[in-house]
Amino acid sequence: MTSLNGQTIGFIGLGLMGKPMARNLKAAGAEMTVHNRSQGVIEELSGTGMTPAKTPADAAGAADTVILMLPDTAAVEKVLLGADGVISGLRLGGLLIDMGTTKVIATRAFARDVEAAGGDYIDAPVSGGTIGAEGGTLTIMAGGSEEAMEKAAPVFEVLGQSTTHVGPTGTGQVAKAANQVIVGLNIGAVAEALTLAKKAGADPARVREALTGGFADSRILEVHGKRMIDGAFTPGGKCVTQRKDLFQALELARELGFEMPATALNMALYDKVIEAGLGELDHSALIKAIDPD
Repeated sequence: MTSLNGQTIGFIGLGLMGKPMARNLKAAGAEMTVHNRSQGVIEELSGTGMTPAKTPADAAGAADTVILMLPDTAAVEKVLLGADGVISGLRLGGLLIDMGTTKVIATRAFARDVEAAGGDYIDAPVSGGTIGAEGGTLTIMAGGSEEAMEKAAPVFEVLGQSTTHVGPTGTGQVAKAANQVIVGLNIGAVAEALTLAKKAGADPARVREALTGGFADSRILEVHGKRMIDGAFTPGGKCVTQRKDLFQALELARELGFEMPATALNMALYDKVIEAGLGELDHSALIKAIDPD
């Protein structure tokens, strides 16, 4: 494993993804300072040798690299620019990495704010869910300068199995938007296909097995298809999060002057699941919009 001995990292946002990511960085030798809105996870991680920070500014002031793993753009804006925000504590030459899924235009504005404060900014959203976060096997898609990417490389080597430098700031988030469109539509396709198999009298598990290795095979069919068959919807990625990401992709498309009709339909199915009170379930629970039984 890559060693992070001597590196100081501030980690803000310790939810389903953030907590295992912070643990992996600590295991690699980094000195970790952590901040989170709810304090239960802070107490848990303090017991492993991580240092609590009262504010985002405190987390930034204690570290050369600050990682954000937050639920949405509004949360990133508050943590960066709000009272006692990261910007007010950022070290000169400090590196800020946003690893959540944030709006593209806002990302570029945040980068300008960080650079004006004397820091470097990378948008590096991830794919792989909690399985990838726990195993250090995330797929990382990054936007930023070559110099910032060089500084971030050891961190990415610990957190992911694959890192692609997509281009300048904001392009990591563009790649993540594309990722979420593909994920959402594929979950919908698997949900419809397995429901079709069930309603037609075939065993969905056997149908899934029959599709393995063919053109219909995919990681979505493998992981989420099994969750659908088993009715096991403990969240790796929540329905509400998938819906948010699809909305951001549609919003970006509108800003660019074109439509994504299949994505809009897929988001409407997630709306149906959320309206049924199931928004906190794994996004594979989309099948409940098609087959609620």
